Order: sequence, then C-alpha cells, then structure tokens
Amino acid sequence: MTDLALDVDVLIVGGGLAGLPLGLALAEAGLEVGVIDRMDPAAAQAAGFDGRVSSLAPASMVLFDQLGVDLRGHCQPIHDIVVADGRLGPGSGPSSLFLHFDPREVGQSALGQMIENRHIRQALSAAGAGCAKLQMLAPAELASFEVAGSGVVATLADGRAVKARLCVAADGARSALRAQAGIQTVGWDYGQVGLVACVAHERPHAGVAQEYFLPSGPFASLPMMDDPEGSSGASSLGPHRSSLVWTVRAEEVPALLGLDEAAFNVEMRRRFGDRLGACEVVGPRWSYPLKLQLAREYVAPRLALVGDAAHVVHPLAGQGLNLGLRDVAALGEVIIDAARLGRDIGAPDVLASYQRWRRFDNVAFALACDGLNRLFSNDAGPVRGLRDLGLGLVNQFGPARRMFMHLAGGQSGRLPRLLKGEPL
Repeated sequence: MTDLALDVDVLIVGGGLAGLPLGLALAEAGLEVGVIDRMDPAAAQAAGFDGRVSSLAPASMVLFDQLGVDLRGHCQPIHDIVVADGRLGPGSGPSSLFLHFDPREVGQSALGQMIENRHIRQALSAAGAGCAKLQMLAPAELASFEVAGSGVVATLADGRAVKARLCVAADGARSALRAQAGIQTVGWDYGQVGLVACVAHERPHAGVAQEYFLPSGPFASLPMMDDPEGSSGASSLGPHRSSLVWTVRAEEVPALLGLDEAAFNVEMRRRFGDRLGACEVVGPRWSYPLKLQLAREYVAPRLALVGDAAHVVHPLAGQGLNLGLRDVAALGEVIIDAARLGRDIGAPDVLASYQRWRRFDNVAFALACDGLNRLFSNDAGPVRGLRDLGLGLVNQFGPARRMFMHLAGGQSGRLPRLLKGEPL
C-alpha cells in the first residue's frame, strides 16, 4: 500500500524562487499547501556565495514585502541604467548615442534592486518555516502524477504519494511535470551563451547599471552591494562589486572558459573598460546556453505552469524572475478568488482565466527581447547606424523612456493584488 505523505489543496513541484513565493501566498490566504523540492532546505540555508544574482523590479519587491519575506540588508538599489551600442566590437568604445533611465523621472528612488539569489532563497526558507499551512517535502523528487477525479495524485521517487486538488509546475525550464502533462514548447536556441561572474573593482559603482551591446550580444555590469567581509572571494581591490552578465557566441565559449584567471580578466577588462578603475573576477564563473522557450499551454487538467516552466526569455532585460513572480501573483489571485466563492480551484474555467491573464503578456515580452537581441547582435554598418539613432531618439523622448521604465518595473497592465501591496 502506498504511503500517503500529504493531502493538501495545492501541490507545488519546485521550491525555488517562483514555487516558494506561490506556496507562501496561498498558505497565508488559508489553503493547505505542499511543496516538493529536490534541494535539502539545510543546503539552501547554508549556501555560500555562488555569483548568481537577480534584478528585482519594484513590483516584485512589493510582492516580497507583502509575503513577509525579509530581504532588507541584502539589496543594492539600481539608481541609473545606461544602455549603449558597441561599434566594431571590444576595444572600440560605445556609440556616442545612448539611452539613460533615471528613476526620478517616474517618481521612484530606484529602478530595481540587485540581490544575490542565495539571500532570496534563505529569506524564503525562513518565511516558509514560520507558515503552519505550508509543508515542505525536501529533498524529494516527483516520479509521476495523475489526475484522479476532482484532484491529482503525485507519486514521489521513494514511493510516497501526495493528494491535491491542484498541482503547479514550478520546476524550471526543463520541467518534468510539464513533460508528463504532454504540454509542448516552442522556441529556438540563440547560439549564444551567458557567462556570469562577480567583478571586484576599485571605484564605487554608485548604483549605475551599464549595458553595452557588442556584436556577440549584450555585455552588462550590474551593481551589487559592497562586500566588506570578502564573502564573494579574495580581492585586493576593496569591497566594491558588480555582477557581470556577458553574452557570447556559443563557439567562443570553450576558448573563454579554458582561459586561466589572469587571461580571462584581460578579456573581461577589454569590454568592462576602466570607468570603475582596476577590476578582476572573483568567485566562480557560470555559463548557460540562451534560448527562447514558450509553453504552448499554461494549463492542463488540474495543472498550471509558472515561471521558467512556462517561459524562458533572453536575459538582456533582466526580467526572467520578475515575469515568473507576476505569474505567481496572478495564479495565486485566481485560485484564492475561486476558493472564496466555494468553487473548485482546479476547474478548467478557473485555470483558463489564469492562462488568459498571463500568456499574452509573457509572449509579447519574450518576442520583444528576441527582437532586441537580433537587432543589437548585428555589426552591419547600416543596421548599427539606425539602432544608434533609435537609442538617441528614445533618449530624447520622455514619454517613451517613462513607458519603458514602467514596463520594466512591473507596474503596467492589469496588476495582481500582491504586486500592488494588497493581500490575496
């Protein structure tokens, strides 16, 4: 006989940066929630610096505040964003035409917050530990799930079972749950790879994020909090740090990753420039292939997708996690509204309303990022001239700048309650 580990209202597969916020939101609104995650919670709490960071839009910060997830003391405000175009590649400098975003223009003190992913995970784990209606099964792995009448039965790899009225796939871009449900994806590889590392530099960054478009893809330096304790790695340059997100063509990756530390720093400095003084990479380097991936459907019988399980976009705008958190807020609102009306939270029409709410916005944003990447990852003279002119024109046109800032801040369109600072 199968051991029944949990009987809950909602089962979330994936306890990461999308799954746990959804679990917290639903549990705090009164539902019984189970979360299955591969990672041992103790490992998440003890995780050291790994170089991975996220940019949180103002609306995402509102969501975390509303859920009681304490990120204070770990966030670096983004006070300015400067976007420029590379001319003929590394060493030739940016175009004289650029785009500058200033949060004061839209009545804000910051355009977003940079934070290490480990600090988000730790804060989520701490909030989850104090939530009575949220139960974690971790480390644990899903083996299969099936729709059974008015609910689902999920079987874990160790043979235990979990019953729920609704299942949510928050298990990432390679979602096993999405595949088991037979939901197909569309998209393509970019032939690009993102290199991620932490850079120590002599001068303070003043909260300025820089994105410099090179023919191989965007090269971005994003401000991080100072590291006086040296937890990100030893550096003689002092505590000032930025996160490097360097997009290169796939065929260039083996040679770059094969460089020793000194040689890699030489290549990095050619692109990073000297605006922050001497600089060097500290800590590990990460690489991951870049692709566009969109789920054809966000829902199936008794199943909904959120975050990377539903959509993967190019990182040039730094909005991947923010899109996932918008999914979380929208799905949470749809589920709780149905529950309060006494409706079946996994009914097809309930899930369809979530799909209508989020799919168009996500697809539109993904295709916009795709178009920008194709436009700027191109060194043809006429194209370069036109896009430089476009950057200059947008920079001179206030309404366009403000529109982009509102979009990036997650404050446009139909906002779920959690993104407005209201409880579910």
